[in-house]
Amino acid sequence: MRELLALKKYFKKYLWQILFGIIALIIIDLLQLFVPRILKLAIDALAQGRATPGLLGHYFFLIIGLALGIAFGRFWWRYLLIGSARKIEKELREDFYNHLTTLDTSFFDTHKTGDLMAHAVNDINAVRMSIGFGLVILVDIFALGIASLVMMILISPTLTLYSLIPFPLIAFLSTHFGRFIHRLFEKVQESFSDLTERVRENLSGIRVVKLFVQEEAEVEKFSKVSQDYVDKNMKLWKILALFFPIIMGLAGIGEVIVLGLGGRYVIIGAISVGSFVAFMVYLQMMVWPMMAIGRAINMFQRGAASQGRLNRIFRTRPTIKSGNQSISNKEARIEFKNVSFTYAGKEKPALDDINLLIEPGSFIGITGPIGSGKSSLVHLLLRLYEPQNGMILVNGIDIREYKIDELRKNIAFVPQDTFLFSESIKDNILFGNQKATMQEVENVAKIAEIYDEIMEFPDKFETIVGERGITLSGGQKQRIALARALILKRPILILDDAFSAVDAHTEQKIVKNLKSEMANRTTIVISHRLFAIKEANTIIVLDEGKIVERGTHQELIKQRGLYYNIYRTQQLEMKLEKIQ
Repeated sequence: MRELLALKKYFKKYLWQILFGIIALIIIDLLQLFVPRILKLAIDALAQGRATPGLLGHYFFLIIGLALGIAFGRFWWRYLLIGSARKIEKELREDFYNHLTTLDTSFFDTHKTGDLMAHAVNDINAVRMSIGFGLVILVDIFALGIASLVMMILISPTLTLYSLIPFPLIAFLSTHFGRFIHRLFEKVQESFSDLTERVRENLSGIRVVKLFVQEEAEVEKFSKVSQDYVDKNMKLWKILALFFPIIMGLAGIGEVIVLGLGGRYVIIGAISVGSFVAFMVYLQMMVWPMMAIGRAINMFQRGAASQGRLNRIFRTRPTIKSGNQSISNKEARIEFKNVSFTYAGKEKPALDDINLLIEPGSFIGITGPIGSGKSSLVHLLLRLYEPQNGMILVNGIDIREYKIDELRKNIAFVPQDTFLFSESIKDNILFGNQKATMQEVENVAKIAEIYDEIMEFPDKFETIVGERGITLSGGQKQRIALARALILKRPILILDDAFSAVDAHTEQKIVKNLKSEMANRTTIVISHRLFAIKEANTIIVLDEGKIVERGTHQELIKQRGLYYNIYRTQQLEMKLEKIQ
């Protein structure tokens, strides 16, 4: 239950609303105690022959008035307490989402999207239930339970003592079952995470599933995950199905004792008939709090299990810390000094002792075989990861000294894996610069050689691209992503294999268009196609995480090394394409 202490900041914010809700609930509980009292008076009046139509009418209207008061109060405690729980749920979900945005890229490398979605939906919903209805039940247990007990003692202390015989056993079983429920519910939530991830993965890759005719195989896999979720839920609900009847049965034993002993007391005249009826009603009121102990434990254990899962995420802190230094957005002199980097869980370094100087306004090309460390190099510059050794300097200052958001605001980046939002083409281009004009949008679209194709769409720039840009070709997505980067007008431009899905002819036109854009920017172009980097001031050739060659295009051709071999291979491929 300690896990729920993490919610105290939310409780402080809505303290008065919660307190007024609790007060309203307590008042309602106390008002309910008057109903058996009135019944006692009415029944005793009838039994003793003192009843008159006027007296019975008086009692009738008293009960009606209490019922109306209870209904009015019940609205307010629900509004205040359940309303507060909903507000806390909203803020907790927002805080959870905001926290996720602060975490490092490495965190998302090891955590499934479906699992995080389950946290944001199912776990937070369970927490809301525990602090909403769980709190209501907790107040009922103390307010209604204790008040009913007091009223029972006032009628007959001896009868009260006998009626409470089963209650210690109820408390013991509630505690024992509560711990078991906690463990089972954690397993249920973990299974729900797996189920969510399976659905997300299959829906995202539905086209691959269909192309490989794997519908039946994936349905079978989903069925297994779904069955696991059902099995764990059934195990939990079997315990709950056993728990509640036991509690009800024990509470019923108390009622049987009262019925037998109380009936005898009425016969011998120790208590009146009205008192006996009132006592039975108060005992039934006591049964609800005793049963509610189980429900409260169930809800709080579920909430605690879910909050524990959330707390583990909240306790995760980004390892990449932001500095305090501001950065100029005019020029950028970049220097890698003895930089080495290895991904978590890998033995072989992605980059090994990299030394590289990039002058402001220069054009740097980076190439090399797959897995040679090209993307890793720019990921370190963006501080998506941190190098284990060495340092990266921008304008002579270690990038770890800069504010992360300011550093990244100076870099326009087009990654290998192009991601477009399910919005219009215009909205995707404006993603990082909402203030840009429509003319600027059109200009960058022309530079990226996508303008003419956009104008052929029925809705032109208002065309909705679908989930992850599914309605567009790979080349179209890459060019829209390039336009999105160009409209930022930042001093550092990084293109990470941004033309891989574009045909060679279009690529040549884009590179030509980019020359004027590259003139005043520090530009880093990663490409396996050497045409895109032929005119770079310096070309870096990486292999197995090391810089094996560097120089201009002509210098590298003369060296007849790895770059020369790649160039000759690509020339041969182009000749073969022309022949075909």
